[in-house]
Amino acid sequence: MNKIVLLVEDNPDDEELTMRALSKHLPNAMVINTYDGVEALEFIFGTGEHDGRSRTATPHLILLDLKLPRLSGLEVLRRIRKDDRSSALPVVVLTSSNQEQDIMEAYCCGANGYVRKKLDYQEFCRDLSQVMSYWLNLNQLPKAWVD
Repeated sequence: MNKIVLLVEDNPDDEELTMRALSKHLPNAMVINTYDGVEALEFIFGTGEHDGRSRTATPHLILLDLKLPRLSGLEVLRRIRKDDRSSALPVVVLTSSNQEQDIMEAYCCGANGYVRKKLDYQEFCRDLSQVMSYWLNLNQLPKAWVD
């Protein structure tokens, strides 16, 4: 079964780099990109444009940018954690911010990890590969979530 990664990224350049890195290191992963906080929540909860989405399309991992249009990444994280259907989904913040306040707030809102996007592509790929290796290969999710 292919692992599903939900990438929540509004910057086309960062999306392209992330998609390229993911396809290189995880060619069998299905990556779904949403471009703002509202669309991300619609995908997660199967509403709006994603109404009727199959339960089997539940993400194994959410990569969440902080600076998003319409609804910030932190607000998306708060809403994910408030709902029983998504409260335990793995969410890793993937952002360019290295501000201590952003890091602290992300963890206080329930982030499982915080990874700063590196400017060097090779470093970015290495970091993303390590994140993916842990969350998609080593980490165990409840069977009910992935069936």
